[in-house]
Amino acid sequence: MNRADKLFPDPVRVINADAGGSFVLACEHAGNLVPQVLNGLGLSASDLQDHIAWDPGAAGLTERLAALLDAPAVLQRYSRLLCDCNREPGAPGSIVEQANGRAIPGNMDLPPADRQIRFDSIYHPFHAALAELLDERPHAVLVTVHSFTPVMGGKRRDLHVGVIHEGENPFAERLAGILGTHENTICRLNEPYTPEDGVTHTLARHGVARGIDHVMIEVRNDLLREEEGQALWAVRLARALRKAAGLE
Repeated sequence: MNRADKLFPDPVRVINADAGGSFVLACEHAGNLVPQVLNGLGLSASDLQDHIAWDPGAAGLTERLAALLDAPAVLQRYSRLLCDCNREPGAPGSIVEQANGRAIPGNMDLPPADRQIRFDSIYHPFHAALAELLDERPHAVLVTVHSFTPVMGGKRRDLHVGVIHEGENPFAERLAGILGTHENTICRLNEPYTPEDGVTHTLARHGVARGIDHVMIEVRNDLLREEEGQALWAVRLARALRKAAGLE
């Protein structure tokens, strides 16, 4: 066992690996684990429960969606503060020194060798696992699952769910239109993030490159805090995804 394996064991969780549905799911920010030896990156326990460290509720939503859609899913277990799997290694945001105004002491002046260990042991296994699932299902729809904080930079975000995409994407437009028909649901395209925010790396690497339908879904995280909310949104999203894919 090498140093990376000892420091970051089992970085990826794959569920429903043998599922034969029409979708493949990915959750880049499913977990908030930080190895004990890294002392929480110098953050408090509450910081590591906050959205800066992961996407609260996204893992539970992904698991429920996988079951409803008969889809395999890849979930990242470690905190995105260690290495953001939705950013290309070395790109801005791949390993941040500040998050929403909070300094990340454990990421300050990180030696290149330590940065590479994180990429090798967190980023690459996640994308390898996702690529393997998609290689086995060349016509699947790629869906990445995220949650967003209701308030960012002091500004309240007045939507429930966002559908993120790059360029021309009829599938994403259909999905947003379907979700927007739900009563008391505000859904918008490319909110709360746009491709210019650098959030579409996984979509580009695995969706655009393969020429398959792909979409990133962002659900407001206060709607996913409880299992009841995760279950409700899983049902709503599963139906919408099937309709958008022409399966209903």
